[in-house]
Amino acid sequence: PLSGVSLLSQPPGGQVALGDRLVLTCTVATGTGPLSFSWHRGGSGAPLGTGPRPELPHVGVEDSGHYQCQASDGEHMAESPPLNITVL
Repeated sequence: PLSGVSLLSQPPGGQVALGDRLVLTCTVATGTGPLSFSWHRGGSGAPLGTGPRPELPHVGVEDSGHYQCQASDGEHMAESPPLNITVL
């Protein structure tokens, strides 16, 4: 099964300046087979994107909030802890 799903941001620390680029990275410590990813913000069920590294090229104030990624190997699914992103 999948485990060790974590979420990192670039710039690090979860703070990004208004209008700057934000890159999120989802990593999986253990898991086999091809992995798929989905992204969510603020507990919303609407996916923000797929892939291990979504990018927001020009963040706005509305992009602040808690982000999570879900990883799936087709049989199991695991979520990262939420990461708070603050747009300054």
